[in-house]
Amino acid sequence: MATFIVMFVLFYLWHGLGITVGYHRLLAHRAFRANQFFEYFFVVGGYLAYQGPPIWWSAIHRGHHKYADTDLDPHTPRKGLKHALIGWAFDTKNYVHLGMGNMCKDLVKNRFYLMLEHGHSGVGGRPLCIIVNFAYRILLLALFGWTVFWANIAASIGVFMIPQLLNVVCHLPGWGYKNFATDNDGVNVWWVGLLGLGEGWHNNHHAYPGSSRSGLRAHEFDLSWQVIKLGRHFGWVTDVNEPASMLRLLRPRKAETIARARRIHKYASAGRKLSRA
Repeated sequence: MATFIVMFVLFYLWHGLGITVGYHRLLAHRAFRANQFFEYFFVVGGYLAYQGPPIWWSAIHRGHHKYADTDLDPHTPRKGLKHALIGWAFDTKNYVHLGMGNMCKDLVKNRFYLMLEHGHSGVGGRPLCIIVNFAYRILLLALFGWTVFWANIAASIGVFMIPQLLNVVCHLPGWGYKNFATDNDGVNVWWVGLLGLGEGWHNNHHAYPGSSRSGLRAHEFDLSWQVIKLGRHFGWVTDVNEPASMLRLLRPRKAETIARARRIHKYASAGRKLSRA
């Protein structure tokens, strides 16, 4: 049982961060730059989580931000919860307007990512993704046995649900809160933030989609951001985007603390003057 738990956590982190750090913040939003080791380590982890090829995934996500919670948004809950959860993926009409050549001109230049697309068709790349994912798990079974196999299956199912939770729960206004006034329904949901390795702070993300970090306040823990910072520390990550206007959200508390300290100092000085008199 201990082996199962350890392997589950390791697989959940690799595949999960593959989506959040690799697919989402690095490829879809170009929120930072990374060397090939860092980039492919996480992107491959995301690819092996049944999320589809990376260019197709990025095109869908960029389209989601461009048309958030409108009729052109491929998976807005305004079209129904079933549609937002999984139905959108099986109806190409929902994303036919999000061509890879239009939405991801930067990514189609990468031969490795283009190979995973099976040409220029994201739809054609999904069967290849399923085949590779199936072979990967058969290899795990052959090399490490049933415990590791089932740990990976369980972790992969959990990771697969991260984007689905974001698509639905984090676009239901009554389920969370907003730090920023945005023109879409995206909200911050604390438990999705934890399960989603920092992705649940969705209002923050929609307000500043190009930011490398999503969690801002003390309780908004963002594991994906911590991994990006670690990569920067070792020199694997550069050009990390932290918009100054986004970080101002943290400043009012600091300003209030400084003002309160000044008031205390003022009253203390007045008291000393009175005592001397």
